[in-house]
Amino acid sequence: MADINAVAKQFTDFYYTTFDSNRSSLGSLYRPSSMLTFEGTQILGAPAIIEKLTSLPFEKVEHKVTTLDAQPSSVTVASLIVSVTGQLLVDDSTNPLAFSQIFQLIPEGGSYYVFNDIFRLNYG
Repeated sequence: MADINAVAKQFTDFYYTTFDSNRSSLGSLYRPSSMLTFEGTQILGAPAIIEKLTSLPFEKVEHKVTTLDAQPSSVTVASLIVSVTGQLLVDDSTNPLAFSQIFQLIPEGGSYYVFNDIFRLNYG
């Protein structure tokens, strides 16, 4: 198995850079069986996930990752769980929003796809 921390870092760098610049380009990271739980709402399949992400009510967003943790998620497959916390700067707001996001990445070819994605804003 590749160094999971390096894989997690490379994945999250790509994911958030792409999300912040062109959310519709994230479709290649999801499959028909992928599920996003966004603020408690479950969304199944790449097209529906991308529709949700592109319909979010903001023009600009910037993710700032604070923590990044990774663990293997199977003893037989080189899959991993990635847990991220951070802050979002939305549109022209100067007040960042805290968030947490968990990805389960499954190997496919020489890369990974997102099987599970759980996103929450953290209030408090």
